[in-house]
Amino acid sequence: MVPLSYYLILSAILFGLGTAGFLFKRNIVTIFMSVELMLNAVNLTFVALSYHFRQLDGQIFVFFVMVVAAAEAAVGLAIIIAVFRNRGSLNVDQMDLMKF
Repeated sequence: MVPLSYYLILSAILFGLGTAGFLFKRNIVTIFMSVELMLNAVNLTFVALSYHFRQLDGQIFVFFVMVVAAAEAAVGLAIIIAVFRNRGSLNVDQMDLMKF
């Protein structure tokens, strides 16, 4: 049996990598993937703690987070495609204006 601390450490590492990618990368797709990585790290924590404490609350919450992440992926990718078509670039530094 794998100890709970291993799951929590793995989740913290994944969340840290996602945060670093979000803060330091300049590509919209990379930032989007970093946000998804952070959501999955939190989901891993919820599932591990839910299993450890023998409660279903964490797993139910993970289901709702996954639904929100799926909706975010659909809307986010549509926005990314629209931005690329209009601007011709996915660099965040060039997206400072909302005008076309």
